[in-house]
Amino acid sequence: MDKNIRNVLYGFTAWLVPFVVSFLFYSPKGEPLYDAQIVHNVLIVLGLGLCSYLLIKYFEGIKKDYAKEGLVAGVTWFLISVILDMFFIVFMFGMPLVTWAGQIGIGYLAFPILGASMGIVLNCKLKK
Repeated sequence: MDKNIRNVLYGFTAWLVPFVVSFLFYSPKGEPLYDAQIVHNVLIVLGLGLCSYLLIKYFEGIKKDYAKEGLVAGVTWFLISVILDMFFIVFMFGMPLVTWAGQIGIGYLAFPILGASMGIVLNCKLKK
């Protein structure tokens, strides 16, 4: 599969899985069924674990320029997540943009950080 298609599919998956899983923790009215901080932390850990796994799978098809490729993947996943959240969480569910940015959006910065970091590690490892 083409790396660009894989990049977009993995980015969509990185957004979709935590989004779907989050429905298990909220009532139909959007209220947390459990302590809000625990729910938030569970979703962060799920998202970071999934992102790490997807980056590993993504890098299996990459043969060079690992740091650049990791940053491109991370930024792509960040943009996919922000765009989808704007549509679903902000516009459809009505979460205020400032609340979204502070509670959810800032966490998506982990995608480019993880992608670039993983790429840098691969560059360093393969230089030896």
